Amino acid sequence: MKFFLVFPLFVGNIAAYAPQFRNTAVSRTALSADVAMNEPSYPPVNGWTADPGKFCLGLPGAVAPLGEFDPLGFTKDLSVQEIKRFREAEVTHGRVAMLATVGYIVGENFHPLFNGEVTGPANTHLAQVQEIAPFFFLWLTTSILAAELGRAKTGWESPMDAMKKNQEVDGKTWLSKLNDNYYPGDIGFDPLQLKPRDPEDFAEMQTKELNNGRLAMFGAIGMIVQEQVTGHTLF
Repeated sequence: MKFFLVFPLFVGNIAAYAPQFRNTAVSRTALSADVAMNEPSYPPVNGWTADPGKFCLGLPGAVAPLGEFDPLGFTKDLSVQEIKRFREAEVTHGRVAMLATVGYIVGENFHPLFNGEVTGPANTHLAQVQEIAPFFFLWLTTSILAAELGRAKTGWESPMDAMKKNQEVDGKTWLSKLNDNYYPGDIGFDPLQLKPRDPEDFAEMQTKELNNGRLAMFGAIGMIVQEQVTGHTLF
């Protein structure tokens, strides 16, 4: 009789210490859901999605032999929007440098405009144009300003929206923030329809553009310094 009275208590005590597999599984599932809710999501753009776990968010441009080259740690512990802003600056400066290198070589050897009066080192051409044709110089500067405003309207958030979204972001941003669905450098200008539709092909072309732009930046600096020091044309 005593056995039947004690046995239920014994079983109950054992049950109290038994592992609760079902509850634990449910708790882990709920915890994973909470973490997923807290993690920011980045929309895919041109087949690329920002991955904070990869070098430079997984953006193209890390190629041999240098690979993941960032010896000074410019991209270390930066937010997604900061790294995108750095890439935007790199692509833009690379494009300007590519145009500049071609302009230096062609402009010093071919003078179809302004009755051939703009001559000599390319470093002095802009000042000559401003003196010879001030209205053309004004049109040129206005066109550059309009192009920059168009680029900002395409890829950047308004300053007021950027200020609100940057309040809780660690970094150097304040009035500037790229749109979440904007790929750095893709302003929509593609009159010859050269932009690949396949993500892998796009990444390959983007890498080529970056490499050419990086080389052109070094080349443009060399041309500018050489002409400034010597006072003569390149060739």
